[in-house]
Amino acid sequence: MAKQLSYKDSGVDIDQGNALVEHIKPLAARTRRPEVRSGVGGFGAMFAVPLDRYKEPLLVSGTDGVGTKLRVALDHNRLTGVGIDLVAMCVNDILTLGAEPLFFLDYYATAKLDPNQAKPVLTSIARGCELSGASLIGGETAEMPGMYADGDIDLAGFCVGIVEASKVVDGAKLSAGDAVIGLASSGLHSNGFSLVRKVLEQVTTPLESTFIDPRAPDASLLDMLLEPTTIYVAGVQALLSAGQPLHAMAHITGGGLTENIPRVLPEHLSAYLDRASWSESPIFRWLAEHGNIARAEMDRTFNCGIGFVICVPASAATSIVTLLGTAGVQASQIGELRQRPAHAEGVVFG
Repeated sequence: MAKQLSYKDSGVDIDQGNALVEHIKPLAARTRRPEVRSGVGGFGAMFAVPLDRYKEPLLVSGTDGVGTKLRVALDHNRLTGVGIDLVAMCVNDILTLGAEPLFFLDYYATAKLDPNQAKPVLTSIARGCELSGASLIGGETAEMPGMYADGDIDLAGFCVGIVEASKVVDGAKLSAGDAVIGLASSGLHSNGFSLVRKVLEQVTTPLESTFIDPRAPDASLLDMLLEPTTIYVAGVQALLSAGQPLHAMAHITGGGLTENIPRVLPEHLSAYLDRASWSESPIFRWLAEHGNIARAEMDRTFNCGIGFVICVPASAATSIVTLLGTAGVQASQIGELRQRPAHAEGVVFG
């Protein structure tokens, strides 16, 4: 007679999954907005659209993952920040349209559920939601033996935000002479890590060794590589609430400044950027030197110190930089928009 089998024998532990849901509930409660009607634990989550604050509300959605930064975090058992990365990659994207993040859902997949691995990830997802003002309203924990190698996980996220139709930041008001404001990144954020890992294959420097950065003199190389992505919601929402004239915004993700800024510019405009107007974290120089990476390749792979860009009227640039500083965001004018000559690039460095 064949052995009597259970789901647990196949590698799926239902009890472990239920226990993890119970762990998530208080984390989600800390992110709860008044519009939440039901949340973690059910088949679906309900959220009331705040119609009292909008005449013509538009919902804005975004989805993303952490990329191969997750591989580095897994290899070194440093998962405490990847949840912030996950949230940041989604909320910063929808923020470019002027949207306020409302709620967030995550997808956590693994071969075998390990609470010691899952809890720091989910705790940091909740922290990212707190930083962005979004409710962690639900998600999925998928235990799939045979689909992933033992010890591996995968992460994806999905967020929904809201913006008044008349206040969408869509680039329609852009013109030559507009100032380009750069918001400082915390480091690599969550892009370019396939190249980062290639560089790491060529060096013998221990990742736990101290990495010299004046801003964080005790930080190791691993600390610098895994520094969580900056969430720009509070700073940008402060500008929107103050009625500042924001003409276009870009989240500097994969493709760097050279690929992402042109996504929000009309074809007749180019962004002329002054490299001397901002400082890069030493981690970018380290990667360029140890990987022998050309400047142009760095520019189209990494954010190179600028994680978010806002185009504004030149007359408003100083006040906007000041407001961002008050909101705790390091920012500076890094360039201006000009008429684009024939065959010119969308971004020109000076």
